[in-house]
Amino acid sequence: MYVIVILAMIAGFLALRLYSVLGKRTGHEQEPALRPAEERAKVTVLAPRPMPEAGGDSVRLSEGLVSPNAENGVRALIAADRSFDVPQFVEGAKSAYRMVLEAFWRGDREELAWLCDADVLASFEEAIAARETDGHVLDNRLVRIEKAQIVEASVNGRIAEVTLRFEADIAAITRDKDGNVIAGSLTDAIGTNDIWTFTRDIRSADPNWKLSETDEAA
Repeated sequence: MYVIVILAMIAGFLALRLYSVLGKRTGHEQEPALRPAEERAKVTVLAPRPMPEAGGDSVRLSEGLVSPNAENGVRALIAADRSFDVPQFVEGAKSAYRMVLEAFWRGDREELAWLCDADVLASFEEAIAARETDGHVLDNRLVRIEKAQIVEASVNGRIAEVTLRFEADIAAITRDKDGNVIAGSLTDAIGTNDIWTFTRDIRSADPNWKLSETDEAA
């Protein structure tokens, strides 16, 4: 009985993690720290606060966070969902980028299931299974995110999609089952350029955005 209760509490906490970085405005967003088990049941999901009717163009004021080609799409998204805030979303997406990468590197299928849609999850699980079969372990580190920018946004009916370009430095190393290094180096970070798309039903009570597509930038 106690095991069931603890598992239910953990599941509820994980469900809130993506909301905490993409669906909630705090003014100083960062990746949430793990809380003691007794505190998890006290967490309350709050709906995103509506944006003020008055004020400047949030797309224009978020210079550098939105590419010129994506400005119209972002404006359409803001018109459809007044809770959408560009700086807050980009900061949250950066935290989600780190969370997804680290979960994938650890082979944490359960956390990936909360963060990704079914297609992306299936791709990650296939890659994790392949390296487990080979006896490989990833010992990667996300050194820094140099840039995160919205490059596309759209609203189709009730489904919103936001695509970001991430430029990051990653120190990558692969070990065998005995811990021996077989590829990579932790002293030399490699520059990466990724294109990730997040999706949300803007009419749903669920405030979470999920990773729905990943690709490498050209």
